[in-house]
Amino acid sequence: MSPRFYAPAANATGDRIVLPVDEAEHLTRVLRLTTGKPIRAFNGRGAEFDALVSAIDRDGVHVQIGDRVAAAPEPRVAVTLAQAVLKGDKMDDVVRDAVMIGVAAIQPIVTERTEVSMATLARSRRRERWERIAISSAKQCGRAIVPPILEPTLFPLNDAAGVTVPSPVLVLVEPGASSGMALSELDLSVPQQATLVVGPEGGWTPEEVQAMTKVGPLVMLGGRTLRADAMALVALAALFTRWREF
Repeated sequence: MSPRFYAPAANATGDRIVLPVDEAEHLTRVLRLTTGKPIRAFNGRGAEFDALVSAIDRDGVHVQIGDRVAAAPEPRVAVTLAQAVLKGDKMDDVVRDAVMIGVAAIQPIVTERTEVSMATLARSRRRERWERIAISSAKQCGRAIVPPILEPTLFPLNDAAGVTVPSPVLVLVEPGASSGMALSELDLSVPQQATLVVGPEGGWTPEEVQAMTKVGPLVMLGGRTLRADAMALVALAALFTRWREF
């Protein structure tokens, strides 16, 4: 298949667009494509097209949009991942893997034991980095939709001004939690949307666990303790399997 590029300006057959700077550099400097080469262009909103590199000049890489093609199917359940921000580059891996497996959106959250503050997130422009990672992951896995990375917010979600997440809300807790249930005990009915909440490296505080019992079921994944950066991928795979996505 032709190499894929993120082209948010691509809306319909016949459009002539300019690729974003990052995509243009990847096309010219990494793949070393030239004028006349066929590519695929997806707009991040579900549309994918055959396309042609029509010109490369000082204004950028110009692309002629051709016929629309079938995009990779999206999961039936639109899952928002509410992930406590992890330290270092671990959050980068969570974003990459979550986009790959098919989440609809990612809501970064800051909890009591999160080691990164809201001020640090804003100062380091971490959200912009995660957006670039989401685009790259969508390119690699064949998705035509780039899930939005929502503005980081403090936990609990429902107390934050203007922040709501889709129901039902499933909250992952550590093995042995007194009020947690096994994933196998969940209702088998397939929702149209859902939210999966994953905590930080240090786990939830007792107060947070108590607050979450009012939001949705507390769920455990077996009796082993999983790494915080692996938890979301494992849980999403398990949920999609129970919902017969795989």
